[in-house]
Amino acid sequence: MAERPRPGSDTGVVVPKTKTERKTKRPPRYRVLFHNDDYTTQEFVTEVLISVFSHDTETAHRIMLHVHMHGVGVAGIYPWEIAETKAQKTMSLAREAGFPLLVTVEPVE
Repeated sequence: MAERPRPGSDTGVVVPKTKTERKTKRPPRYRVLFHNDDYTTQEFVTEVLISVFSHDTETAHRIMLHVHMHGVGVAGIYPWEIAETKAQKTMSLAREAGFPLLVTVEPVE
């Protein structure tokens, strides 16, 4: 019967060290889109862009004008959970203020 090698003794077997590289994949990103309507005020849209999306006044105003002129505009790009939360928060604030603002979320391609 062959003797078992003692722990820590040299057995002559070479075991290559494997290098484990973990690459973290960036989560998918989603656009939060504001859609223009004839009832939601420009002031309300600007205020929500500042309070919910943390844009400065100038950027919020520029996004609001883009939505007004083109019918739709990007409020921000975020991972799914954040995008969905911001969209729901915005629509909740709009309903409380009596506005029919539509906010949607779509994947960034």
